[in-house]
Amino acid sequence: MARLFIFSLICLCSFAARAQQNVAIDEDPPIGEMMARFAEINKSKSFVTGWRVQIIATPDRERLESVKQSFQYRYPSIPVDWVHAKPYYKLRAGAFNSKLEAMRLKYILERDYPGIYLVRDDNIRPRELIGGF
Repeated sequence: MARLFIFSLICLCSFAARAQQNVAIDEDPPIGEMMARFAEINKSKSFVTGWRVQIIATPDRERLESVKQSFQYRYPSIPVDWVHAKPYYKLRAGAFNSKLEAMRLKYILERDYPGIYLVRDDNIRPRELIGGF
């Protein structure tokens, strides 16, 4: 009896697997047009909004360069860049979709760089986004 049940279950699973391979989606033309427009709009965006970890903000460019070199030596796999918002030079690391992902990096970096904090950035290129650490 148990063998018959197992055989029936295997047959049912293999039938379901074959049925899933032959699925065709029949959508109304307006829906297809809307989805194509949605994809087109998303491809045209060159920047996304996300989060970065700000390591330092200083009016001294030499200090910024020194901290940047130190950071790149300690963490070569984490991208770092700076922005200039007069009168400050701001050194920022990483690029994340969510604040939670950025908090993870902040926690790692806090030992070497006390006083760092998270900043929202509207100028992140999609290829800059980092997975996890």
